[in-house]
Amino acid sequence: MLSINLERIDTHFSPESGYCYVHARAAQLPDGRMVMTMQKLRLSGSDIFSGLEMTIRNSQGEWSPITPCPSLSRRPWEDGAEIAMCDATPFFHNATQKLLLTGHTVIYKNDEILPGLRPRHTSWSVFNAENNTWTPYRLLDMPDGFSNCGAGCSQIHENPDGTLLIPAYVRMPTKKDAAFVMRCSFDGDNLKLLEYGNLLKSDTARGFGEPSIVHHQDAFYLCIRHDETSYISVSKDGLHFSEPIEWLFDDGTPLGTYNTQQHWLSLGGKLYLIYTRRAGFNDHIFRHRAPLFIAEINTERLRVIRDTEQITVPARGARLGNFCCTKLSETEGIVVAAEWMQTTGPDPCNFRRCMEYGSDNSIFIAHLHSL
Repeated sequence: MLSINLERIDTHFSPESGYCYVHARAAQLPDGRMVMTMQKLRLSGSDIFSGLEMTIRNSQGEWSPITPCPSLSRRPWEDGAEIAMCDATPFFHNATQKLLLTGHTVIYKNDEILPGLRPRHTSWSVFNAENNTWTPYRLLDMPDGFSNCGAGCSQIHENPDGTLLIPAYVRMPTKKDAAFVMRCSFDGDNLKLLEYGNLLKSDTARGFGEPSIVHHQDAFYLCIRHDETSYISVSKDGLHFSEPIEWLFDDGTPLGTYNTQQHWLSLGGKLYLIYTRRAGFNDHIFRHRAPLFIAEINTERLRVIRDTEQITVPARGARLGNFCCTKLSETEGIVVAAEWMQTTGPDPCNFRRCMEYGSDNSIFIAHLHSL
């Protein structure tokens, strides 16, 4: 089992502003500081994001005020549209001692998602630890056939040689998404695609999306989002993965997570999955995306061990599905999530339904220690 201590950041949620913070994700610097990024979501819409903002925790554990990052704001795009970086996750790259932010992009026109076919890119930025600024985000060059492809919400891995394994998903001609992993070089400034692995495909719903990777003992594991359920795949080299299989508990019953992401922590010699699921008490929460559960994985059977399940971040009426997991040491990790103040239909923009259960757009950091 794990010890779990919960920390809360007050975002000073103001319903009158029309926005709430989402996509809170964090990474730690060698000097002990922790950098957390997030961005505002327009409450009266679907996935309408502003530019990225950040807060920094000092060595005494104090968080700075949340402030915008001008270099990570929306930019003009073609024909009066705008491009925004979103779904971003910071990652400390040991080989260069640089903090790298990876995500993907979305195109807006008149403050709504551009309809029809539109490009999507993997985007990245690098943190300057001396002046606490980010470089203007750039777009990863991809080969033909990958014009609608991004690494949004992905958990990545650094190889011993400093190359990065970055999961992504691409829209296929069938209009289904396929998940895969890219191997990229990063020299502290430039991110470059070196090669990519096999495409994992599903002919149901929207296909496979939002994959995340972890290396544990002698294998790589990939968890994958699907509209109706969720999947796991395994690899020896981190690029070429097995046919995905559905996530199940060790008693053979479905895990119950669907249409959202999952992430990983490898702590104390054990592999853990962090996820949301149907739990019998969370039907009022959008797609059952709260609370955030954690459970140990049986890596031989590729099953979730039900008896090890714990809650990392509790349900308070708002969804928590867009979150991150960061390993800090061999025995310590964090789970970070912001309360997303939208709800189930018929009026998904009614943030007051979330507030009825106690949510106020808090950002939670669950500190996990293996026992």
